Amino acid sequence: MKDINYILEMIPHRYPFLLVDRINDRVEKKEISTIKNVTINEPFFNGHFPEKPIMPGVLILESMAQSACLIILDFIENPKNHLVYLSKVNNFRIYKNVIPGDQIDINAKMVHEKLNSFKFEATCHVDNQLVAKAEFLASMINR
Repeated sequence: MKDINYILEMIPHRYPFLLVDRINDRVEKKEISTIKNVTINEPFFNGHFPEKPIMPGVLILESMAQSACLIILDFIENPKNHLVYLSKVNNFRIYKNVIPGDQIDINAKMVHEKLNSFKFEATCHVDNQLVAKAEFLASMINR
């Protein structure tokens, strides 16, 4: 298990855009299990929506992409010298709203890697219930 300090060392995202709080498990170069604690203090809840706070779907997708990014870093020697960009999204689906107080369990699995392009499948669960899933591509570049 890796904590927030490891995540901050590995990826460039910072508050309010860091959407991974902890790594629960990982299989190097293959898959990762992370969590995102969703609190009412998240800045996006001020406008999405003030009377019925719901985590925006695009941020759920971003939490999946950030988790997958932590797999890509297993392929390179100096992670701080690279950036990972989300380059294509397929079959993104939201099944249930994510609300304050939820803890999202994010599971990302690398399906294919070629040169600096990576294909992933990812799911998000809250209380063992599927809330979202997606397939996406990410590309790595030098900083």
